[in-house]
Amino acid sequence: MAFENLSEKIQGAFKKLSGRGKLTEADVKEAMRDVRMALLEADVNYALVKDFVKKVTERAVGSEILQSLTPAQQVIKIVNEELTALMGGTNAKLTHSPSVPTIYMMCGLQGAGKTTMCAKLGRMIAREGKKPLLAACDVYRPAAIRQLQIVGGQAGVEVFEKGQGDPVQIAKEAVEHARYYGFDPVIIDTAGRLHIDEKLMQELKDIKDAVKPQEILLVVDAMTGQDAVTVADTFNKALNVDGVILTKLDGDTRGGAAISVKAITGKPIKFAGVGEKLGDIEPFHPDRMAGRILGMGDVLSLIEKAQDIIDEKAAEDLEKNLRAQRFTLEDYLAQLRQIKKMGSVRDILKMVPGLGSKIASVDIDEDKVAREQAKNEAIILAMTKAERRHPDILNASRRRRIAAGSGTTVQQVNLLIKQYEQAKDMMKQVMSSKGKGAMMRRMMKGMK
Repeated sequence: MAFENLSEKIQGAFKKLSGRGKLTEADVKEAMRDVRMALLEADVNYALVKDFVKKVTERAVGSEILQSLTPAQQVIKIVNEELTALMGGTNAKLTHSPSVPTIYMMCGLQGAGKTTMCAKLGRMIAREGKKPLLAACDVYRPAAIRQLQIVGGQAGVEVFEKGQGDPVQIAKEAVEHARYYGFDPVIIDTAGRLHIDEKLMQELKDIKDAVKPQEILLVVDAMTGQDAVTVADTFNKALNVDGVILTKLDGDTRGGAAISVKAITGKPIKFAGVGEKLGDIEPFHPDRMAGRILGMGDVLSLIEKAQDIIDEKAAEDLEKNLRAQRFTLEDYLAQLRQIKKMGSVRDILKMVPGLGSKIASVDIDEDKVAREQAKNEAIILAMTKAERRHPDILNASRRRRIAAGSGTTVQQVNLLIKQYEQAKDMMKQVMSSKGKGAMMRRMMKGMK
């Protein structure tokens, strides 16, 4: 996962400070040397690292820090603030045209994941209640049009294509098609190259002049490190892009591109691709990313992830049952399925404050977790409706039948029942504790 090594090394540098009651200027400079090395190893631009370390050191050696009762925490706070500022400060949202349709033009080098990102962006916008249209203007790469049709179909977003014709004309016709049939926005998938060349740039300029996009979004591969920043800078100088989308931020990348691109190009990172699935796209929040790097977690992204996958009817049913002091195996199964949709256990736990650095060293067998989830689901589905709603009737003979029907053992059935009972007790405590029931209900309403 991106930033894993960087996060570990920066947190290691601050651990040296945390055991000291008062910091000297030498202590701060020693810690910042470690931070500088960590950033350089993460492939962050050298000039940026030098400037970043200078700013943090100047702030950290001030008298208000050195005389503080908790100087280590304040140094971390300063690093967090400067790292957030370096990556753009706040989340940069997509803008919208005053006239329909809004046009987003996607560009980037071949292999960056641009075509798939068009579908991811379209799916995300469609889930907001809009009717996006993908325009196939990559007419050179073999099977590019077919790829867009496949991922567009998977995302539930319509694709406009005219075969391998003139990409500028296709873009213009796509916009007219969208205007006539009520599509909004139009997302244009342009051609990429293995490297930047004059012909590519001229074609992109021609499309820009023809359809006048509201935003030009540059898709870059985060795994290419500083090369991604160089590509972003070149495209920006030629097209004046409005924002960057980083792909493969979930891969084994050092993270330098995410930290450097805003400072070098002046253009914000708007989204990040964090997986291969079409739902694996996140708005890029510099403050949250800085929190992840420093091991502070990312609770807001975790909540938003839950809100995105939560089933509204299931949430209403669960709330109703909890209010009536009921929590059945059907409710438990619904919760297991919701958790499964949220992704890997490791990625979820990394968002929890204080667990980021610890999780990096823990060996989590995701395949084993998936097998256990599938086994638990099979056990519950092997029950009758009455058994799922009234688990107290599950005597020994019923449990043997369920084990045989689900391809498991009686011991595994017993373990599931025990886990269910523990979850049920926890739900009762949350709902019955003074004030916590109302808090739980507010949380559940916020998820709808």
